[in-house]
Amino acid sequence: MKRLKNKILSMEANTTTYKAIYEGSMTIIDPASTREPYVDYSPTYYNGDVGFEITGTHKLAQDKPTITIIIPYDMIAGDLEGEIPLKRLKYYLHQMQNDTATYKEMYDGRTEVNFPSSAWDGHSLAPEYHNEPTYWYEDMSFHIETTHKLAQDKPTLTWSIPAENIGVENYTTATADFCLREFKKYIDALNAELYNRSRPDNENGKYYLHTPGGEILTRNTAYFAMCPQRDYEYGSGSTVYLLPDDQMSPPKMCLCIRMQVQLPKRKLRKTIQMLCRDLPDAVDRFIAEFDIVRLNRALELAEKQASIRAWLKNSDYCAFVANGSILPRSKGTDLPMENAIPFRSTPDDEIEICGVQGMGIKKGVTVITGGGYSGKSTLLDAISAGIYDHTLGDGRELCITDESAVTISAEDGRSVKHVNISPFIKWLPGGDTSDFSTDHASGSTSQAANIMEAVDCNAKLLLIDEDRSATNFMIRDRMMKELIEKEPITPFTDRVNELYKTHGVSTILVIGGSGEYLSVADKIYMMEDYLIHDATEKSKNICSSYHVTSVFPSSENWQQSRTLYSDRFSSYPEGSGTEKLEVSDMGFVMIGDEKIDVRGLHDIVSPRQLDTLGFMLRYLEVSNNDRKIDIERKINDLYARIDEEGIDFLYSSFFTTCERFLDLPRKQELMALVNRMRKINMVKGGDTI
Repeated sequence: MKRLKNKILSMEANTTTYKAIYEGSMTIIDPASTREPYVDYSPTYYNGDVGFEITGTHKLAQDKPTITIIIPYDMIAGDLEGEIPLKRLKYYLHQMQNDTATYKEMYDGRTEVNFPSSAWDGHSLAPEYHNEPTYWYEDMSFHIETTHKLAQDKPTLTWSIPAENIGVENYTTATADFCLREFKKYIDALNAELYNRSRPDNENGKYYLHTPGGEILTRNTAYFAMCPQRDYEYGSGSTVYLLPDDQMSPPKMCLCIRMQVQLPKRKLRKTIQMLCRDLPDAVDRFIAEFDIVRLNRALELAEKQASIRAWLKNSDYCAFVANGSILPRSKGTDLPMENAIPFRSTPDDEIEICGVQGMGIKKGVTVITGGGYSGKSTLLDAISAGIYDHTLGDGRELCITDESAVTISAEDGRSVKHVNISPFIKWLPGGDTSDFSTDHASGSTSQAANIMEAVDCNAKLLLIDEDRSATNFMIRDRMMKELIEKEPITPFTDRVNELYKTHGVSTILVIGGSGEYLSVADKIYMMEDYLIHDATEKSKNICSSYHVTSVFPSSENWQQSRTLYSDRFSSYPEGSGTEKLEVSDMGFVMIGDEKIDVRGLHDIVSPRQLDTLGFMLRYLEVSNNDRKIDIERKINDLYARIDEEGIDFLYSSFFTTCERFLDLPRKQELMALVNRMRKINMVKGGDTI
């Protein structure tokens, strides 16, 4: 305790702050290095191997410190040395230099493996050396791997916790999602203890766990998998002794939680404490306090959501919004707004599905209108969010929408490759609208292409807000039709009914500035003061008084006939032998020679879905051996592999700008990513694949 004594003796006798003790400044001199001495800070003082961490209790009790005594486990384990939890990991960490930047021994996990002689008819085999960076804590393990080459001090850990330890027998995505959210509060508590705003994370240390939004998604951060159990006993150091076959434990179904840890710079003792004491303690608390009652409530909700989705598929409805849902979001967040008016169905549209009452929106053409700030866009956003299940407490957990729904908007400047937009654009100067291509689409041509591509991807519901649409694409009133005789654009009003009647594609529109859609809509709702009313009859009467009737043009060909070729469909920039993949928070995916703008994909609900889209596109490119690509089949095969193996096989540590945590997007968004590529060789027709 020499350092602590020096701190105490250096203070004034009448001190009231004890600042020197709490800061714990010390001069570091490394005799093995030419580096100049430098100052570091640690309020942990040692008496031999026993540490005493001194921290402030609160600002009004500077003379009443909190002391945490840190006793190495092996000092009290006695004869139980062979069963010390995480023994190998502790051994490797103790062998490292305090200023290590690579943590090589931890990542390698080089182990001397001794074989049982009984397994080989009494003949002994020489020990073998294996790299095994999986470390055991009782019947739980965590696997340590590098995140990427530029983050050696920020390893990725995957905990494997036997499901039986927390009493779980349901191994669904909803269960994994619940466990991730429950585990987060224990990680938050650890980070609160580490946090010091005067120092960066690489000095304090920090735990990183994926923070999900309200959506329940397939993730690589929480999932269930069959995992092998420890098949050895500890020896000294990094030596292990394999168990005989008759003592081996079979694999167990485990909850796997993936996280990252920022290791504190030049603080190896603190690293050992974080990995070998604090984190295992948090896992123990998670298991001991696991709330099976709350899990069962979450699973009951998941079952109800699945039942409503199944009912919708075989009904005349495309969406359902439960009574009592909280649709508005708090400003700047995705959380439900406090004191918001709960949703309540119109009386004539109220239905009951699986014991839940709410408003059913029928297939066909539905218009939601109302004055400014009346809640109409909020309702459409909630319907759009309903393509995914939401967690209990989100407010929209019983807003359920056809899973194939696509949000459509104008997207000025997007790339379009050989798309048939002729149902909406009859002609363009010097162009064939049945085979339309451009590197910079206008508002109207981009919205036409978005609709045609969505229909081609089997979307059965389009969600459109006029505020994000091209006006000349959406409407053209009778006076303008009479004035402009040569107009190439057939507005969406003239096609919206044809879409449903001939292709089964419904549309829900938010309209506030034009009455053109009132005559073509099957159902019209009015939002007023955040309450919804049925305005169908009133709207139809208004249309009659103005002698407005629906006029439908002749039916058009909605089919797409395109072939994608493998040249220029590559993650390698031209002339380079190194792949390129970067994902920008600004809404761009850079891969190979492509810079793909995805800001118009409104159904991407998580930044980690964007990273996953980048990795999925890269997988489609590097795994392709065909000259002509059946992209739909390739995408279906990819999702089948994800169903079988999980999502994590997509990740590659080679791409240092991409995040480690992945959320699964839909097929629609992956195909939309391909459709926005500018340099690919996509042609109309093509040879039969």
